[in-house]
Amino acid sequence: MTTATHTLLDELRWRGLLYQHTEGVTALFQHGTTSGYVGFDPTAKSLHIGSLVPIMALVHLQRSGHRPIALVGGGTGLIGDPGGKTSERALLSAEQVDVNVRGIRAQLARFLDFDDSEGRGVGAILVDNAEWLLTLRTIDFMRDVGKHFTVNYMMQKESVRARLESGISFTEFGYMLLQAYDFLELHRRYGAMLQMGGSDQWGNITAGVELIRKVEGVEAQAATLPLVTTASGAKFGKTEAGAVWLDPSLTSPYEFYQFWLNVDDRDAGKYLRYFTLLGRRERRAGSGAGRAQAAGRGGARGVERRGATTARAGGLLGEQAKAECQGAVSRRVGCVAGGRLCGTGEGASGVCRGAVDSLGGPALSQQRTQMNAPPGRPRR
Repeated sequence: MTTATHTLLDELRWRGLLYQHTEGVTALFQHGTTSGYVGFDPTAKSLHIGSLVPIMALVHLQRSGHRPIALVGGGTGLIGDPGGKTSERALLSAEQVDVNVRGIRAQLARFLDFDDSEGRGVGAILVDNAEWLLTLRTIDFMRDVGKHFTVNYMMQKESVRARLESGISFTEFGYMLLQAYDFLELHRRYGAMLQMGGSDQWGNITAGVELIRKVEGVEAQAATLPLVTTASGAKFGKTEAGAVWLDPSLTSPYEFYQFWLNVDDRDAGKYLRYFTLLGRRERRAGSGAGRAQAAGRGGARGVERRGATTARAGGLLGEQAKAECQGAVSRRVGCVAGGRLCGTGEGASGVCRGAVDSLGGPALSQQRTQMNAPPGRPRR
């Protein structure tokens, strides 16, 4: 938990989760409780492990005494974000977007605390932007939102500029304005003053900051998170088989386990900061123990081969299990990325079986034996 002398920004910086931010973010956190949000577009029926980075930003926001808002893009998902794409996205049907929204909402609900019974104003909010975008009138939107942005301003944004050669439709060109309007609507409804997202979202996020300033006369703020890559330069969360999903019906518990087991040693420390709630003291203690163990067994590779579960699943996940999973966090963060792993490997010691069930659900619980006695030889 952060304190008056240890701010949320300090925590995010130490964990490597802060890429850039507007100048007023520090002052925003010093003025008492605020609300911040992250948007998740429903391009699939499940989030993947790369989504854990913005999810963890919301977790830290709440742990520092602020209100997190998780926005599912049931409206913007019908359009498609041009960012990160070299060609036009295939439009999803309304029915498919609805299915995806339901799946993602259920996953997000497991990571945040929605209880605000104490009246502190920090209980999480989960909302779908279809609530306001699907009823938005075209003429009203063009007058009330479009009037505040020039085409020149929009073309300077990376998500648009990168597509100028290959071409961009008016539909995707206007996505930025929809995301900006989301920020304005969340500000009006819930007092949202901060939007966070991946570093590739900076242009869309700052468009929302600009819209709130022009319409409401308020200085909202923006912060972005790094796009995670591995030590080898590959995109985090991708394997030869494709994305690693949080849904056990898309990525089996055994495959999920194997992904973390096969993490490059050079990335282990970084992922401990990203995907667990271990603090500086626990990380220092863990690093010291890891070095001593490595020396006694002939180096880091010896640790990896003799106790991969303890060194990775047990270090990355099991220690987190002991520290966090016995409390309320086990139901929400549940060792975060390892919520589906805790209690299944040698290093986890069974302390997180409840977290496994709460994060993975009945399907995961039924498949747990896949990891206790996986078919064939492990990949390492």
